[in-house]
Amino acid sequence: MNPHPRLWHWLFEAGVTVKATLGGLEALSGIGLLLTPNALVLRMVSWLTHFQIADDPSDRLASYAQNLAAIFPVGVQHFYGVYLFFHGGLKLGIMLLLWMRKLWAYPVAMAVLALFALYEGEEWLRDGSPFLAMLCVFDLFMIGLVWKEWRALKPATA
Repeated sequence: MNPHPRLWHWLFEAGVTVKATLGGLEALSGIGLLLTPNALVLRMVSWLTHFQIADDPSDRLASYAQNLAAIFPVGVQHFYGVYLFFHGGLKLGIMLLLWMRKLWAYPVAMAVLALFALYEGEEWLRDGSPFLAMLCVFDLFMIGLVWKEWRALKPATA
């Protein structure tokens, strides 16, 4: 017997909202990368960082952004555009299906989130990025919330 079903449902709704929002932003970013000429991306990075570099030539973040932009060829930009569009679009689509309470989407969502978590965990082990670790933990938590929500919905529709 679960003493706090409303809390779990609220956490599920909040998690789905966050995932859908991030998925939509990822998809839009991918479209932006696909539609923006590479030279414009390079100019934008230069414009965004040049004041910081002028103020503090040792600024590591601004220097890193400029160095990264310098090795950002069209092929890499296209890859990230396609990746972000499909990754974000898939995430957004799955979250919308969960909002619509499509029962078949719950196991699909858990499988997709597990694949995301597996990839994030592998990258975290390789790079040690705390951001990837947080994403992995969030996806694992979301799997648990999707599971609880799916179990709560199954008897109501059977």
